[in-house]
Amino acid sequence: MSRLLDGLHDNVRQPIVVAQHRAAESQDLVLGRLLQHHTRRLVSDPDDKTPLEADHVYIGPPDYHVLVDGSHLALSTDAPVQYARPSIDVLFQSAADSYGEQAIGIVLTGANSDGAEGLARIKERGGVAIVQDPETSEKRAMPDAAIAATIADAILPLEEIPGFVYGLCCEVPA
Repeated sequence: MSRLLDGLHDNVRQPIVVAQHRAAESQDLVLGRLLQHHTRRLVSDPDDKTPLEADHVYIGPPDYHVLVDGSHLALSTDAPVQYARPSIDVLFQSAADSYGEQAIGIVLTGANSDGAEGLARIKERGGVAIVQDPETSEKRAMPDAAIAATIADAILPLEEIPGFVYGLCCEVPA
């Protein structure tokens, strides 16, 4: 995530919501503090009903699913999905349902298939599916599962993802 945020142009103002697998006993603010050093955007763990705002990075708190609920985020203690809470699938499915073709899902390196079904939902609703190239991933299970679940709009090395996102969010089609 830090490398992704380092490369993301300041003109990409859309809110970013992260579901990072963290142990329930993880300290809430540690990841946020680490990522804050890699972006000018405000990085925080949201509370239930936190409004989505431009230039913010929201990180799902440990042991809670984070869902996009229209213009807000909701937190849930529903059962873990793919042994994870927060679950990437839960986040992506809710983002797809709330934002449809405006949703962008990015699956990065990881050791299980969480995110694959959610990324497929984003594609079904007309959104954009981006997957880190499994050849450049530390753990390729998540990217491989995402590629198997849907037709990605882009399969890129991590360093190229920020530029692709910039093109989606900031460049005006000719």
